[in-house]
Amino acid sequence: MTMRITQGTFSYLPDFTDPQIEAQIAYALRSEWSMSIEYTDDPHPRNSYWEMWAPPMFDLTPDETEVVLREVRACREAHGDKYVKLIAYDARRGRQTTALSFIVGRPPKEPGYRLERTDSHDRVQRYALHPYAVDKPAGKRYANVNGSQP
Repeated sequence: MTMRITQGTFSYLPDFTDPQIEAQIAYALRSEWSMSIEYTDDPHPRNSYWEMWAPPMFDLTPDETEVVLREVRACREAHGDKYVKLIAYDARRGRQTTALSFIVGRPPKEPGYRLERTDSHDRVQRYALHPYAVDKPAGKRYANVNGSQP
């Protein structure tokens, strides 16, 4: 069984195709949301600060969906061994709030997580997730998955 990272708005759906991603971009731009693209080799749910691909894209019109999709494709091409996420921010209430966020690119092989159990006082058992990827240093976590270096 292959374990896939599930994060964001559409986390339990199959990965979107480019036309489906473009439809979500169009929806976000019709809603007047700003767009941003980020990538990481550590997609742990508590790692909320991914690397920013380029400055956020503000003030795009609904007919500029191709601009965002072109940046998504460029990020996936440059970082094919990492996770890529598309984020839409809604600033209408005077603060930058995440309105939409989903993974648009994954490494070819996802190593998954290990469940670690520790015993504590009074028979209390605590559980934590340990991503196999972080056993390697940052920047090398998905190296040699397909015989290549990042």
